[in-house]
Amino acid sequence: MLLHVDPSRPTPLYEQVASGIRASIVDGRSPYGERLPAARDLAEALDLNVHTVLRAYRVLRDEGLIELTRGRGAVVAKRLGHHTALAGAIHDLVEEARLNGVSEHALVALVREAYR
Repeated sequence: MLLHVDPSRPTPLYEQVASGIRASIVDGRSPYGERLPAARDLAEALDLNVHTVLRAYRVLRDEGLIELTRGRGAVVAKRLGHHTALAGAIHDLVEEARLNGVSEHALVALVREAYR
C-alpha cells in the first residue's frame, strides 16, 4: 500500500493516513479481507508516531471500513463495489487541477458545489 502524508498540509496527519487507506479500499487496491500493515510498521514507513496511525485506523473502524482485532491487526471489512472507474476519474480530475494550478481547497469547493 502506497501512502503519502504531507506535514505542511492543513489536514491532520491521521486524516491523511485514513484518507489514503479509504481511497485504497474504495478503488479496490485493498480488497475485502486484506490485512493492512501493522500500525507500528506503517508509522515507521511514513515517519509518524504510531498513535497517529492508530487514530487513523480507529476512524476507519468507526466508518465500518476495517476491523481491528488484537493479534490479527487491521483487516478490510467491507466489500465495496468496483469503483475503479470513479477512482480513475478522480485521479484524472486531481491531475488536471494540478496541471492548471487549481489549489486543493479550490478543487474541493468546486466538487462540493457540483455535488449539490
